[in-house]
Amino acid sequence: MKNKWLKMIIAVAAILSVLGATLVLAEPGDTDDPVVTKSYIVDVVVPQLKAYVEQKMSGGTSDSYSEKFSVVNVDAGQTVIFDAGAEFILRKGSGVVIGTEKGGIADTTYGYDLPDGTELPSNHMLIVPVNDGRGFTASNDVIVMIKGGYSYR
Repeated sequence: MKNKWLKMIIAVAAILSVLGATLVLAEPGDTDDPVVTKSYIVDVVVPQLKAYVEQKMSGGTSDSYSEKFSVVNVDAGQTVIFDAGAEFILRKGSGVVIGTEKGGIADTTYGYDLPDGTELPSNHMLIVPVNDGRGFTASNDVIVMIKGGYSYR
């Protein structure tokens, strides 16, 4: 009986020794154990990185949204309607908010909503939350900085 147990213990120890040696001697990332294959890098990662770099180098932006503010002159009486997510700052002149039943324009400088008919504050960061016809009508000639989509009426 003792002999049987001794043989079993020796067999288990031998198996564990072989497995342990394999784990210790294996180098992670070699050809036998690749973490990421070369073909994945060449076929997937490199083209994605190349497209990303080319977009950043060309200043790629979408048609409806710009990453930079544009300076826009608005004549007295003109109406500017913004797309959702548009940001603007009134730099010169005055205008009146066009709001909807859902609300007005968010004044992030002071942290409140400007309802329909409110005079636009100068030099405040204003954001239009949704695309539902919000904007402003220029009371006189206006210079406004706009980031995002907009249209004149």
